[in-house]
Amino acid sequence: MKPSIHVVLPIVAVSLLTAAGCARTPPEASYKADVQPILEKHCKACHTPGQSGYVVSGFDLENYDSLMKGTTYGPVVLPGDPLTSALVMLIEGRADPSLKMPHGDAAPLTPDEVQTIRRWVEQGAKNN
Repeated sequence: MKPSIHVVLPIVAVSLLTAAGCARTPPEASYKADVQPILEKHCKACHTPGQSGYVVSGFDLENYDSLMKGTTYGPVVLPGDPLTSALVMLIEGRADPSLKMPHGDAAPLTPDEVQTIRRWVEQGAKNN
């Protein structure tokens, strides 16, 4: 005798909910411990006052507040929204290729570094 659909569906639903509840939440990304070192390694040389990236865009990576201020064109980080945050778009290469960051011959961010910044933005881009 086959089990009734009325018996099977609740079992499947409970199994799916249990599995979803066990999903591992990614650790909170820290600006100071995780994001700032990546920006210093790959971006800060060009994006501080007097340097080429700053001259062109007004984007200063000297500290958290200047990062969150953005460029002369507007903010580059939209807390909670990595999909439309310009910073994430640029390091992921989702913008015009001429705008990919880091620019020129500089080494690109590793996939882990990109994911760290994306996770930090997604988690609210906190100054932590």
